Amino acid sequence: MGKHLEILSERFGKDSLMALETVDEKGIPWVRTIDAIFYEDSFYTITYALSNKMKHIENNDMVAISGEWFSGHAVGENLGHIKLARNKEIADKLRSAFASWYDNGHTNEEDPNTIILKIKLTDGTLFSNGIKYEFNCEEIK
Repeated sequence: MGKHLEILSERFGKDSLMALETVDEKGIPWVRTIDAIFYEDSFYTITYALSNKMKHIENNDMVAISGEWFSGHAVGENLGHIKLARNKEIADKLRSAFASWYDNGHTNEEDPNTIILKIKLTDGTLFSNGIKYEFNCEEIK
């Protein structure tokens, strides 16, 4: 694992507020704050399949993400309903990371539109202890 992945895992491997940018069909950028965790080479969040962000990602899966001295580009992917068997491992990690607010009525796992969004990094810039790390997808494989 590269040093940048270690830092990303340490810094964002818990509930983290991140800025996520998508672009709509007219080319207009949209930025919103999301709760996400970093795991392996991607950020993950729980969202609603019918949200604007997911509509934008359906049309253009390239996104930008940033938070706490990090910015990068990524590919957004709808992993489907949170309760799908194939999502169990990451869903359990998300539930644990988001435990302080997860059951406050905001997340309805019974709704088939409650999905996991995977945000797989393609490149990024990260600052840590005065060192700048720049990386691309070839380095995160």
